[in-house]
Amino acid sequence: MTTSSCAGSEVSEMPLPQKKRWESMAKGLVLGALFTSFLLLLYSYAVPPLYTGLASTTPEGAAPCSPAPREPEAPTSANGSAGGCQPRRDIVFMKTHKTASSTLLNILFRFGQKHGLKFAFPNGRNDFDYPAFFARSLVQDYRPGACFNIICNHMRFHYDEVRGLVAPNAAFITVLRDPARLFESSFHYFGSVVPFTWKLSGRDKLAEFLQDPDRYYDPRGYNAHYLRNLLFFDLGYDSDLDPSSPQVQEHILEVERHFHLVLLQEYFDESLVLLKDLLCWELEDVLYFKLNARRASAVPRLSGELYRRATAWNVLDARLYRHFNASFWRKVEAFGRERMAREVAALRRANERMRRICIDGGRAVDAAAIEDSAMQPWQPLGAKSILGYNLKKSIGQRHAQLCRRMLTPEIQYLMDLGANLWFIKLCKFIRDFLRW
Repeated sequence: MTTSSCAGSEVSEMPLPQKKRWESMAKGLVLGALFTSFLLLLYSYAVPPLYTGLASTTPEGAAPCSPAPREPEAPTSANGSAGGCQPRRDIVFMKTHKTASSTLLNILFRFGQKHGLKFAFPNGRNDFDYPAFFARSLVQDYRPGACFNIICNHMRFHYDEVRGLVAPNAAFITVLRDPARLFESSFHYFGSVVPFTWKLSGRDKLAEFLQDPDRYYDPRGYNAHYLRNLLFFDLGYDSDLDPSSPQVQEHILEVERHFHLVLLQEYFDESLVLLKDLLCWELEDVLYFKLNARRASAVPRLSGELYRRATAWNVLDARLYRHFNASFWRKVEAFGRERMAREVAALRRANERMRRICIDGGRAVDAAAIEDSAMQPWQPLGAKSILGYNLKKSIGQRHAQLCRRMLTPEIQYLMDLGANLWFIKLCKFIRDFLRW
């Protein structure tokens, strides 16, 4: 009787834990929905409308940069390192998306920190209210007439607004990438935050999209700019411009007038040699480790046909890239092929030496294997596909600071330099809470 009673008691109590689990899950979903709504509300407050025109930027009459007098510099020759020039410290880097730009950003952060230069930082986020056009008023602690040495965070480029923040002799640089490869990288990195891609149901969403892009693509859709002619968009132009329009070539020539050097991601070492020459820097100034790189398993390769389709879909970027690929190699010829080969070899030897000194295990690792949270890179929503590094436990005093700076991800470095990233911190808190 007692046994039967106990058995009956056990049967009647079994559903309770199950009920509690369901209640806990329901509460988690409600909290998650509330946090997500709060995040979207904040994001909509923090980001101006995408299709706001240039009239929304700093009002007319804003004072241009008025640099303080300083010691005159020797003229910078076209052949900087051989001409006895002075290092240039006023730099605008138009940071394009998915082009190894985070690696170049680290180089600029280190140079600016080493020489005590003044950065123009965004306020709240790690970009200047992208995808809205850049405006001087978006700079942290901006005052009319303020001058900055380095501007290098993501923005939608607006030349006149940027020009008003730097000295007249500032060097303007940017970096491009093969448009098909860029599209593939952007599709996988940003796809989860581009709603019109959610209707893609196949296993290979990119291939499905490229079979008939017009079926899915909506130029006015939320975050649509990430998935067509992203280079053209970042540089401040209409990414849906008719390819036959004469404006396409006009815009390309305008980029050529505005930028002193256009680097190529596929020839990154050669690009850095040209950059070092342009800015009259030392070899140590352009040492680097590859940052914000994706895990190999997260990098599907475009087949020949898909590559052709991706290039055709991004035809404006393809024309831009072809133009600057040709001009890049003209610069290499002017620099000297043999000299370029020697300097690239020297850069690679120096990078390899720093890899042995700085990196535990000598290679990048998955996010889960990164021991120090200060070395954890920002991950795309819903995935942890971006690799990072572990700093060696024992590094000589001579290299300890340089190693840490070379390996520090963008967000952490920005905060180290004094950027106010309150919105990014909030996003991180919410993502950690929801385990996104």
